[in-house]
Amino acid sequence: MRVACGVLVGTGLVAAVLAAPVAAGVVKPTSPVATPDDGYQWPLDGTPLVTRRFDPPPKPWQSGHRGVDLAGQPDDTVRAAGSGVVYFAGSLAGRGVVSIHHPNGLRTTYEPIEPLIAVGARIRAGELLGRLSAGHPACPAAACLHWGLRQGNDYLDPLSLLGLGQVRLLPMTVSPGKLA
Repeated sequence: MRVACGVLVGTGLVAAVLAAPVAAGVVKPTSPVATPDDGYQWPLDGTPLVTRRFDPPPKPWQSGHRGVDLAGQPDDTVRAAGSGVVYFAGSLAGRGVVSIHHPNGLRTTYEPIEPLIAVGARIRAGELLGRLSAGHPACPAAACLHWGLRQGNDYLDPLSLLGLGQVRLLPMTVSPGKLA
């Protein structure tokens, strides 16, 4: 993960730059749960446009956006973002969904897709999961992949798997005149 730090003079804050913002806007910061060195990649070929960013709700029962939406075309190849075991592949609420358990305790989800993989299959990063379906609500493109990430019951920003994030301001804990 790329990290750069600096002091904002006169503010008592340290800025940690985790990475550049994504095309659709600045991504909310999350605790890094994995790094690009862990073998994670985009679930669509190339570098897809992020059409809607991660926006977790303030309380678990409130509305929010528990993943990111990636622009694509109907029938685009949807690939595993990381290695793991297929936990679910089927239809939920009328939409195709695939969910993968990863060895580090993470679970990624992909929807709406036409699943082309079976539950229990061991899969490596980049392997075919299915084909992107049209019909994702509020998608400004011909089709959008909703890509989600969870650790236990906590929803996380899936872009953190790729080392993407925003500038985070951290309080300085060092004595004046000394840098950590």
